[in-house]
Amino acid sequence: MIKVNVMYPYTEGARFDHAYYRDRHLPMVKARLGSVCAYYTVEKGLAGRAPGAPLAGAPPAYVAMCAFICDSAEGFQAAMKEHGAEILGDIANYTDIAPVIQFSEVVVERSDH
Repeated sequence: MIKVNVMYPYTEGARFDHAYYRDRHLPMVKARLGSVCAYYTVEKGLAGRAPGAPLAGAPPAYVAMCAFICDSAEGFQAAMKEHGAEILGDIANYTDIAPVIQFSEVVVERSDH
């Protein structure tokens, strides 16, 4: 199982429409990925912390993040090859921040310990 993390770094003065991202963009992406994506998560950055600073003493490192949980990187990449132009073309509708993308292997999905 893989996790595709899409992270939008906090930038002073940058535009990010969380409602559009949550309600329109990500449901569209999930629809285009289809069964390749088991599910996705959405996060809205609240605050960060500089070393030695009080909790919530700085802007978040990322203004928003999402993660797509998929069976394989190959499946995700094949879906993006087919629908990537539409998905990437929609980014301008909610932000002017260039996303940072990371593929990760899911080692532990849930632990009750």
